[in-house]
Amino acid sequence: MTISDSSEPPHLGPLLSGIQSPEDVKALDEKDLPKLADEIREALITNLSRTGGHLGPNLGVVELTIALHRVFSTPADKFVFDVAHQGYVHKMLTGRADRIHTIRQYQGLNGFLLRTESEHDCYGAGHAGTALSAALGMAAARDQLKEDSHVVALAGDAAFTCGPTLEALNNIAETTNKFIVVLNDNEWSIDKNVGAIARYFNALQTHSTYSSVRNKAAEFVEWIAGKAARNLAHKVEESAKHLLFPNVLFEKFGIRYFGPIDGHDLPLLVKTFDYLRKLDEPVVLHIITEKGRGYQPALENPGKFHGLGAYKIEDGSTDGGGKPTASEIFGRTVTDLAKEDGKIVAITPAMPGGSKLDIFKKELPERYFDVGIAEEHAALFASGLATRGIRPFLSIYSTFMQRAYDMIVHDIALQDLPVRLCMDRGGLSGDDGPTHHGLFDIGYLRPVPGIIHMQPKDEAEFVAMLKWMAAYDDGPTAIRYPRGPIAGKPLDGPCAPIELGKGELIAEGTDVALIGLGTMFEMAEKTKAVLEERGLSVSLVNPRFIKPLDTDLLEKVACNAKVVCTFEDHVLMNGFGCGVIEHLHDAGIDTPVERIGWPDQFVEHGRIDILRKLHGLTVESAVEKIGRHV
Repeated sequence: MTISDSSEPPHLGPLLSGIQSPEDVKALDEKDLPKLADEIREALITNLSRTGGHLGPNLGVVELTIALHRVFSTPADKFVFDVAHQGYVHKMLTGRADRIHTIRQYQGLNGFLLRTESEHDCYGAGHAGTALSAALGMAAARDQLKEDSHVVALAGDAAFTCGPTLEALNNIAETTNKFIVVLNDNEWSIDKNVGAIARYFNALQTHSTYSSVRNKAAEFVEWIAGKAARNLAHKVEESAKHLLFPNVLFEKFGIRYFGPIDGHDLPLLVKTFDYLRKLDEPVVLHIITEKGRGYQPALENPGKFHGLGAYKIEDGSTDGGGKPTASEIFGRTVTDLAKEDGKIVAITPAMPGGSKLDIFKKELPERYFDVGIAEEHAALFASGLATRGIRPFLSIYSTFMQRAYDMIVHDIALQDLPVRLCMDRGGLSGDDGPTHHGLFDIGYLRPVPGIIHMQPKDEAEFVAMLKWMAAYDDGPTAIRYPRGPIAGKPLDGPCAPIELGKGELIAEGTDVALIGLGTMFEMAEKTKAVLEERGLSVSLVNPRFIKPLDTDLLEKVACNAKVVCTFEDHVLMNGFGCGVIEHLHDAGIDTPVERIGWPDQFVEHGRIDILRKLHGLTVESAVEKIGRHV
C-alpha cells in the first residue's frame, strides 16, 4: 500500500473507478466518454484540493488524454509530455486513479511523469522544451528496430519558445516520416505567454477564417472516418486542404500542419488522431484548450492554479500564511532598488508570478523583461545589457539555471560581466521532487572563476545582500534563496553590513565550530543549544559567502575547535562543506570536518521535514557526527 501524507481515500466516480488500464478506456461506449471526462475533472478538483498540485494544466487536457488513450496503445505507443506536469490524467487512465490522492505526497505519485513509476511513462520530465527531441529519439529508435508503433509528443505553445524545441523541429523531417506532435495551445505556460511565437499562434486561432476552418475540420474528419482506406489515397491530399490552415512556420520545417481544432471536442479528437496515425509523414496537430476548464476559479486565475498548494473547493482560496516568502521579499526589494537606480532592470524566463517579478512588472514595466521559457537566451540577454552599464537582475529557479550554465561560464564569468544571478528555490523543493530541487547550484558555480556566491540566513540579511549586489559592478554575483519564507530576523531586524567575502562570528567556543549556511543556520543554532547542554563550548558562524569563503574566520574557528560541522541545503558532493574541507587542507589545518547536507543521489519528493529526517539533515544527526570527535 502506498504511504503518503494524505490518508483520506481518493474521490473517484464510477466510470473512473473502473479504469485499471488504457484498455478499459477503449472498452467504454462512446457515449460514456463525456461522463468520464466529467468524473476526471471532479477527481482532480476534489483530490488536489487536499494535496495541491498542477490543477489548471490537467483540467485543460482531459479530453486530449482520453482521446489519445482511445486511439493509441501504451506502453507500445509512446506519449512524451513536455514538462509532464499535465500528466495527472494520463496517470489516472493507466491504473493509478486509486492513488491520485497521494500525488506529490511522500511515497505517493510523483507530480511529473516518472519512468520508474509506470511502464506507461516512457519519459520523465520536469523542465520545458524536452518533448520533441526525446520523442524524436524514440521514433528514430523505433525505425532502427523496425517496430510498428507510434510516438506522440505533446507540448504546450510556451514550449515552442525553448531552444531545444526549435532544434528538434529542424531535425524531424530528416529523421523520420512517422511522428505526431500535438501543439496544445492555451496561451499560458505558468504565466501568460509572451513574444513573437506566442503572437503567431494567437494569430492562427484569431484569424478571420478560423471559425470556418474549425467547422471544416469537423466535417473533414467525419468524411475521412466514413471512407475505406483504399479510396482515400487520391482524395486525402486535396481534402486535407480544408483542415490545413496556412502555416509557414511548420511547412518550412517539412512538417504537415493540421488545425487549429477544438481540444475539448472528444469525438473530433478521436477521429483526428485515428486519421493522423495512418499518415506516413511527420505532422503537427494544433489544438485549442482552456487551462483550468471546468473549474471557475482556475479559469479566472490560470497563473495561480498552474500549480498550488491545498485550496478550498468552493472558491479556490488558499491560506496566505503569515510571513512573506523569499520570492516576495526579492520582488519587492528589487523593485524598490530599481526606483532609486534607473540602471536596474529585471529579467525572467516566463516566471513573473513564481519569482514575484510581477511586482516589478506592474510598477516599472519599461524595465521588466519576460523572455519566455528561454533560460540560455535570458543569460545572454543579461550579458548584453551588462556590457552597456545596465544592472540586470536575472531571476531563475536554481534547477532551471542549470540550462544557462554554458552562458554563465563562457559569456558572463569569462567576460567578468556584472550580471546578478538570483536563484529562487535554492535548496529542497519538497513536493515538486527531484526535477525541481535546487540542490546543485553551489556545485556548478563553485568552480567558475570570478563568481561571487551568497546565501542569507534571514529576511533582513537577504535584503542587505540584494542591496549590496545592486551596487557591485566589478563582476558577476549570485544569490540562492529558498522556496517559501526565510526563518530568522524579520525584514526590519538588524543586520551587520555586507562586506565582500566576510562572514559573521555569532558565538565563539573551543570545542566545536558550527557553520550554518543560509536556511540551515537555524539547524546549526539548535545543534549549538543541544551541545551546550552537554557542557561543550561551541562557535557558531554565519558564512554568508559561499564563494569567496571568509578564510580568516574559517581558519580561526577551526584552529580553536576539535571538530567543525557544516550545514547546507545542497548535495554534499562538491558543496559548501567541500569548499571548507579543501581550504583547511590547503592551509595545513587538520581539524576534522563533519557535514550535514543531501546525499549523492536524486532526492525523492515529499514534505521537507520528512525528507530531512530520512536523509539525516537533523540536529540529532549532527550531534551524533560531532560526538565522534569530542
